[in-house]
Amino acid sequence: MPGWFERVSCDIGAAWAMARKDMKIYYLKPSILVSSLLFPFVMFLAFAIGRNAPPGTLLPGLLAITLLFSASSIEPVSIPIERRTKTFDRLLSAPVSVQAIVLGSSLSGAIFASAIGVATTGVGLVAFHAEIIHIVALLVGLAFTSLCFSMMGTLFAAYRTENVGEVMSLLNLVRLPLLFISGVFIPFASMPAWGQSIALLSPLTYAHDLIQFAFDGTTRFGPGVDTVALVLAIIIFQVAGVFLYRRSRE
Repeated sequence: MPGWFERVSCDIGAAWAMARKDMKIYYLKPSILVSSLLFPFVMFLAFAIGRNAPPGTLLPGLLAITLLFSASSIEPVSIPIERRTKTFDRLLSAPVSVQAIVLGSSLSGAIFASAIGVATTGVGLVAFHAEIIHIVALLVGLAFTSLCFSMMGTLFAAYRTENVGEVMSLLNLVRLPLLFISGVFIPFASMPAWGQSIALLSPLTYAHDLIQFAFDGTTRFGPGVDTVALVLAIIIFQVAGVFLYRRSRE
């Protein structure tokens, strides 16, 4: 047990050190700001203009889109850049576990997205005159959704390239379809049966459902199911990321 505790403590310390490094270097990169702030805002405007929905009901969708793009935008930029400068190769050869590398890379994106999510919520409450019904569900949704999609960004950044555009292109092949199969743009009940089946595989479906529950109290799956689904997605992305980065290390 003492040896296990020491290893876990060392991994957590290493993960936090990597997260702090990314926070200092990459948060204000223009490519990250565009993909995490401007792009989701434009997508939301294109979706919201002309709809006869109360403004308050649009806030969960805006928040879900923002978390998806902001959380998954750090690692696809930072890791290819560090491959180019050979910094990431030195990190892989360092006496640090691959689990800590994946977790540390993901933490920076999760913290970034959580901060943007809080700011978006504050602006939305004022602009849309919405109100929070379940604050705990909102906090859990912000934290788990941010970590989930940050893990997804780290997973895609495992693609062995030094070109940021290549990783972003692959990532957008997944992120953009998620918007249309997860109940954000098209309500879950309005989807055909095959579409609903696909939506059940999307973490964004459960993230949006949990955030919607926090604002208006309505939910399709229940906050417990939404939370468990997000945790499972986090575990899957972490395990898959560890497997791919371990291959890179070898």
